[in-house]
Amino acid sequence: MDVEILSRIQFAFTISFHYIYPPLSIGLGLIMVLMEGAYLRTRNKMYETLARFWTKIFAITFGLGVATGIVMEFEFGTNWAAYSRFVGDIFGSALAAEGIFAFALESGFLGVLLFGWNRVKPIVHFISTLGVWLGSMFSAVWIVVANSWMQTPTGYHLVGEGSNMRAEITDFWAMVFNPSSVDRILHVWIGALIAGAFLVMSVHAWYLLKGRFVELSRKAFVIALSVAALFSVLQLVTGHSSASGVAKNQPAKLAAFEGHFNQSDQAHLYLLGWVDKENQKVYGPYIPGGLSLLIHGDFDTPVPGLNDFPKDEVPTQVNAIFQFYHLMVAFGLYFIGLTLFGLFMWWRGKLFSYPWLLWVFVFSVILPQLANQFGWFAAEMGRQPWLVYGLLRTSDGLSAVVTANQVLFSLIMFTLIYALLFVLFLYLLDKKIRKGPYDDSDTEGRPLQQGMAGLLHTEHEQQ
Repeated sequence: MDVEILSRIQFAFTISFHYIYPPLSIGLGLIMVLMEGAYLRTRNKMYETLARFWTKIFAITFGLGVATGIVMEFEFGTNWAAYSRFVGDIFGSALAAEGIFAFALESGFLGVLLFGWNRVKPIVHFISTLGVWLGSMFSAVWIVVANSWMQTPTGYHLVGEGSNMRAEITDFWAMVFNPSSVDRILHVWIGALIAGAFLVMSVHAWYLLKGRFVELSRKAFVIALSVAALFSVLQLVTGHSSASGVAKNQPAKLAAFEGHFNQSDQAHLYLLGWVDKENQKVYGPYIPGGLSLLIHGDFDTPVPGLNDFPKDEVPTQVNAIFQFYHLMVAFGLYFIGLTLFGLFMWWRGKLFSYPWLLWVFVFSVILPQLANQFGWFAAEMGRQPWLVYGLLRTSDGLSAVVTANQVLFSLIMFTLIYALLFVLFLYLLDKKIRKGPYDDSDTEGRPLQQGMAGLLHTEHEQQ
């Protein structure tokens, strides 16, 4: 493999691994805010216990997120020096804003969040939790703004010539509110909130199945289920809005999402399928004219296809883009169905009566992570062959002096180190979960544990 492919694989690997943790931090942050808010409102110690417990898990995800994110900044300089030169003015502004408005807010409250229990008043600790969560949300804003500018660049002009050409900001707010930024920020935020909520539901569903911390887990599960259901439905709205923006601003990417080759052909909406690029066909069930309906509001308005653009300006891995995009959509629909069904069962008083349903929630924890990853894969692969859409090609953004062997060696080293970090993450997470929400010395108000049979009996009595 050449240096371009290896550099793309290396960056994709490091950012994919990093992106395991920030969504969990954002999602857990909201859950913690809700739990502490419930404690302030009711003074029920169970909510405080839950908030303390999830703060510990938040700390693990936050720490690994910071550690794994640093590597990518070095890769900009080592592997993508020409790209860094071209976008330095844009990225520098966005990353500086992240440091000022996000990291400062997070770091200012993080110590109180982690070590302020019993040292500050509950309302002060609640404000610190809120500050850390908002800081994580703002951090995502500036990263997505920078990436969205690469997708739909505005508010700039080009200076210099040849290899010295670079983009400079002419309108900061036009750069921030570029045509795709708002839709993508909302989409990323909601994906993160869903991921955090599903982690909470998974852990407490497991506790319920084992008959551990039953009353605590019921309260935590309902909070997380409500968050997951609300934002799963909202994600459908933001996803449609984002796709409409892609249709307007990056039509070749949308054509790749749906395996649509010719504008003269009716624009079908495929539920699933396989793209035969050589014969320019997609095999799978579809809604005739469904893509036109979603974009234009009718079944017949033409939609540009891949053949309507220059061959060197469209992505080549059409089937992979198609699969990632459709898996993301499928998982999103699954989240809506599962969480609304869960709310319905809660309304009927039977949410915790069926072990099979709890097991579904236990194992569904991985799916929001996959949906987030696949969404990014589709977005980034669909942008190819551009690093900055319409301005800088991927092949022109590489460092001139880095060799393929150097990139391969660093890729192997990063893989080994990140594998160790992931094992450490799983070990620490498992240790915290197995220990449970209570400290060894915390016996006040600790409810008696009961087995699954006792849980079902209690559920029956409540009905």
